[in-house]
Amino acid sequence: MTAVGSYFKIGPARLFVHLAVLLIVIIWLIPTLGIFVSALRDKDQIVVSGWWTAFAGSTQTIAVRLGTPDQQQQEGATYVISGNVLEGQTGRSVKAFGNRVQQPAAFEAGETADLGDGESLQINSDGSYRYMKNTAFSPDERPRRMYVSVSAPPEFTLQNYKTVLTGEGIGQSFINSLTVTIPATIIPILIAAFAAYALSWMEFPGRGLLIALVVGLIVVPLQMSLIPLLRLYNEIGNMLGQPSKTYPGIWFAHTAFGMPLAIFLLRAYIAGLPKEIIESARVDGASDFEIFVRIVLPLSFPALASFAIFQFLWVWNDLLVAMVFLGTDQDHLVLTGRLNALLGSRGGNWEILTASAFVTIVVPLLVFFGLQRYLVRGLLAGSVKGG
Repeated sequence: MTAVGSYFKIGPARLFVHLAVLLIVIIWLIPTLGIFVSALRDKDQIVVSGWWTAFAGSTQTIAVRLGTPDQQQQEGATYVISGNVLEGQTGRSVKAFGNRVQQPAAFEAGETADLGDGESLQINSDGSYRYMKNTAFSPDERPRRMYVSVSAPPEFTLQNYKTVLTGEGIGQSFINSLTVTIPATIIPILIAAFAAYALSWMEFPGRGLLIALVVGLIVVPLQMSLIPLLRLYNEIGNMLGQPSKTYPGIWFAHTAFGMPLAIFLLRAYIAGLPKEIIESARVDGASDFEIFVRIVLPLSFPALASFAIFQFLWVWNDLLVAMVFLGTDQDHLVLTGRLNALLGSRGGNWEILTASAFVTIVVPLLVFFGLQRYLVRGLLAGSVKGG
């Protein structure tokens, strides 16, 4: 029996799961591929055609001016102005042309168009043209405007990445993002691990209420607490005579926002550890701190890694919290804020936007692929109790 035949003999449930996973991969891959291709395209081609046409070239309409009357030459009874509308543009060809912006492709390339008043025009595919008139062109005439439909070959460039990477302050902003993200990932993990152990294996009044409170805090919108926290930071800063928008301030802010989910995930894992291990350690005289450090913490590494991925991605890609609690001065601006400023207020520079997207995901991708083998184990932890 062939491998293909064996595959199609699997159960319908498993086949459905495989198809669902394949669909999710395709849905995720298509926009990512589009961003990657767009980041390598010329900015003029991005405007006129979609990324899926990148390998087939693009067609765009440009406005050109024909030659001036002093370039005319007499050929019998006809006066001719000749030239090339694609001068200096290699690899491009003319598909059609027209004398009105509403009909830029009224005439095919190579066709002689009657423009009226004894004037005619022929534009060839290579861009060369002959502008003809049965009387002499007046020296006062302005060069005639024409609209040309130009076919351009696929064009890829690294200029977009160069613009992003060599933008003013990008290196400093990269360091600023690391300065914010690394502590803001480690601090909540450490605090949540202690809290998760206490809520799982230590008996004290109000433990169930605290667990319910943690679960409830997960659904509280972040935006509701931004202004109250900022006012609190400002008041503390005024009392201490220190600026409120500092790195410790944003570390504490991200710690507070990430703590409920961290405690929830870690408690689910730690509560699922075999009870016999904890009881045996207590019989041997180990304190709760020793049990946590020597037994629970090493066994909980998959859950710690899974939350570290979520927290790192959230903090690295954050813009709102960084703007509120760290500010926009040049010495503290994070990478997302710098790229947002580089993009411009109108957001029309798609070539910068797509290149910036890949610049920002390099570090998160390294973190994800470095810890992804622990992700599923950490998320599924606690679903099945140990024996």
